[in-house]
Amino acid sequence: MNRKEFIRSSLLATAGIMTYANAQSFVQRAKHWKSGAHRMPVLFVGHGAPLYTLDDNKYTRAWRKIAEDLPTPTAAVCISAHWLTHGHHVTAMSAPRTIHDFGRMDDRLFDIEYNAPGDPSLAKEITEKMNTLHVEEDHQWGLDHGCWCVARAMYPDADIPFLQFSINYDRDGQYQFDVAKELEFLREKGVLILCSGNIVHNLRKLSWNEPDYFDWTEEADTLMSELMVKGDFQSLINYRKLGSAVDLAIPTPDHYFPLLTALGMKGKNDQISFPVEGLSYGGTSMRSVLIG
Repeated sequence: MNRKEFIRSSLLATAGIMTYANAQSFVQRAKHWKSGAHRMPVLFVGHGAPLYTLDDNKYTRAWRKIAEDLPTPTAAVCISAHWLTHGHHVTAMSAPRTIHDFGRMDDRLFDIEYNAPGDPSLAKEITEKMNTLHVEEDHQWGLDHGCWCVARAMYPDADIPFLQFSINYDRDGQYQFDVAKELEFLREKGVLILCSGNIVHNLRKLSWNEPDYFDWTEEADTLMSELMVKGDFQSLINYRKLGSAVDLAIPTPDHYFPLLTALGMKGKNDQISFPVEGLSYGGTSMRSVLIG
C-alpha cells in the first residue's frame, strides 16, 4: 500500500468511527427534540465564492453566529445551487464525500475535507414521505461546495449529519416554491433546511475590485429583500417581470431557485430576517434569509 492509499484508508476508517459516534449523538438529539415544542427555522445562505471558506471574514463569522443562535439541529438537509438534476435525488450514504466542484482558484481549497456523516435512515424517510414527488436515493454525489463551504463555518466539528436534496432543474420558479411543502415535515423533526445559492449571481459581470459593486446589483438585492419583507412571494416567483436589474442579477436561475424553496417553507407565524447582508465581487449578493 502506497502513502496515498494509506492516508485514504485511514480517513475512511476515521469517517466510519465518526459516523457511528455522530449517529449515537443524532439519536439523542432526536429524542430531545421530540420532547420539545420547537419548529426548526429555515435558512437561505448566499454562499458566494469558495474563497471565503479559507479564512476568517465577516461572512464566515456571520454563518458561525447563525449556527450559535439556532437550536442544535438533529440533521441538516442542504438544497444547493450546485446539484441540478432531472427529477429529485437525496444523498443516502453514511459518509458523504467532499466535492471540489470548482476550477483552480486556490489550491488550498482542494485540501479541505468536510467529513460530516450522512443519515441513510433520514434519506429513506424523505423518499417515503413525499406525497407528489418521486425522489430517488443517491449514493454518488456527496457534499458540494454550496454546502460544505457554509457548513464548515456553521458546524466546524462536522458533528451534524448532512444530506443534500437536489434541484429539479427542468421545472420553473413556481415549482421550486411548491416543492417546499413536501419537505416542511422535516422542520418538525428538528432538521435544518439549508438552502444555498445567491439572490444576485452573475459571474459574467464580476468585479475583482472589492468592495466595488454595480448599481444594478444593489437595486436587485434591495428590491428582492423588500418583496420578501412584504410577503410578496408571487412577484419573486415571477422574477422575470421585475425589470432589467433583476434580469442582470439572475441570468440563470440555478442560484436563485434555492431562495424560492426556502420562502415556500414560511409558515403563518414565521418571521423573515436577514442575518447576513453584503455585495461581493460586483455581481453577487451575500444576503442570507432566516425564516422562523
